[in-house]
Parts: sequence; structure tokens; C-alpha cells
Amino acid sequence: MILSIKQYLTKNLSFKELYKLRGKINDLKSIPHRSDLNKLGEIHGTDKIIGHFYTQHYQKHFAPYRNKKIKLLEIGVGGYDDPQLGANSLRMWKNYFHRGQVYSLDIHDKSLLQEDRVRIFHGSQVDFEFLGNMMQEVGNPDIIIDDGSHINEHVIETFKFLFPYLKEGGIYVIEDMQTSYWESFGGDSSDLKNPNTMMNFFKSLTDSLNHKEFLLKGYQPSYYDKKIISMHFYHNMLFIYKGENNEESNILVNNEKL
Repeated sequence: MILSIKQYLTKNLSFKELYKLRGKINDLKSIPHRSDLNKLGEIHGTDKIIGHFYTQHYQKHFAPYRNKKIKLLEIGVGGYDDPQLGANSLRMWKNYFHRGQVYSLDIHDKSLLQEDRVRIFHGSQVDFEFLGNMMQEVGNPDIIIDDGSHINEHVIETFKFLFPYLKEGGIYVIEDMQTSYWESFGGDSSDLKNPNTMMNFFKSLTDSLNHKEFLLKGYQPSYYDKKIISMHFYHNMLFIYKGENNEESNILVNNEKL
């Protein structure tokens, strides 16, 4: 009986109608589990729990934002070049942040997968003219997630461009940092101090947290010194919190001992 219904629907409904119907069914399944990202990830079939172990960390860091009218931007829709595949995590975010607006971008055209509260842009994460135009429409997101190309140079350059757009008090997330060690993505397993890998770029920013302690008279803090207030590294992922990093040293004044 169930099989015959599926066959009938597949035969008589367009992709868009089927996609919308599937989404509605999963939305209904999600209602009792809206505060549980692990369960929502399973319902929507995202690799953030199926293949990776990310949702447990997202649960911890995103819980304070769940009931707020946030804006979330995720780089990468999924499904590669198939216009009918992907958006699993976007639907998960839509259900978890039930008052939020979800935005995404992809190098492939994924406009077929747009739905209520999910807006998808078509473009490259390293096309800065495109990104600038997109951010004019999006505004300042509360959360940015990079689940895009995973190419080290792309991740670093996208962060440099988008982090200033992140709202104060927001979180910037990098996924799949294992490519920092994979040569085909611009990574390096032989030289773990290679400055061109994303891991070493972001590790270098941990010093920004302590810029008030630098014994450098007349030191002028960088944007990252001023705006990164904490960094949380996990297996293959990183959470960067944005705010005012203005806590004074208990010893130094203006980066010198008096």
C-alpha cells in the first residue's frame, strides 16, 4: 500500500511538488524534536550527523540562539552538481531555528531547493563581488557556517571577507578541517607549520585573544585582535565567537610594563 502511494506520487507530481511534500512530512516529524539537533539531523538526512559528528557540538554552541529571530548563512548546499540534491542541513536549521531565516550559497544552481525561510544564492565563495552583493541582501548574519569547497585557500579568503559582516555576538564555524592535511585541497601533512593551511591560519589567530599581553610598546591591534573573543577547536571543526576583545591585562598597560 505504502509502495503504491509512493509510486503514484512519483509518477504524478513534479519534482518541486514532491520536494515540497517531502519537506512538509519531515517538518511534521521534526516538531517533537525541535530542540534536539542530533534527531533533527537524522530526520533531514544531513551528513553533519550521518558520517560526521558535528551536531553534538552545534547543539552546545547554538542552543542560546534557538528561539531567536536569527539569520544563518551556510556556504555549501550539498548534492554537488545535481540541482535536485542537497539542502538537508538547511532544512535542519530551519526547524531548529524555528523563528530564523536561513541563507545559503553554492557554486551550482540550487534554486529548486528554496522554500519558505530558506533562500539560496548561486555563486562562488571566493567571488567577492558576488559575496558583497549577496551580503547587501542578507545583512549581518548571527551565524556563518563554511561547509563549502573545503579548499584551504578558499576557506581562509572567505573568512577574511565574511567575518567583518558577522553580527557582534555571532559565531563563525568552519567544517571539515581535515582537508588542512590533504594535499589535493592545499593542505599539508608533512609540514604541520605550513602557514598556507587553514589549521595554521586559524591557530595563528589564537594569539589575537591575548594581544593585550604582547610586550610590544605601541602595538596596534588588528581587526581580529579586537573582534575575536573565543575559539573552540574540535575534531575537524572550529567555532569562532565575535565580540569586543577589550579585557585589559592585569600586568601590562598599553603593551608595556610600567
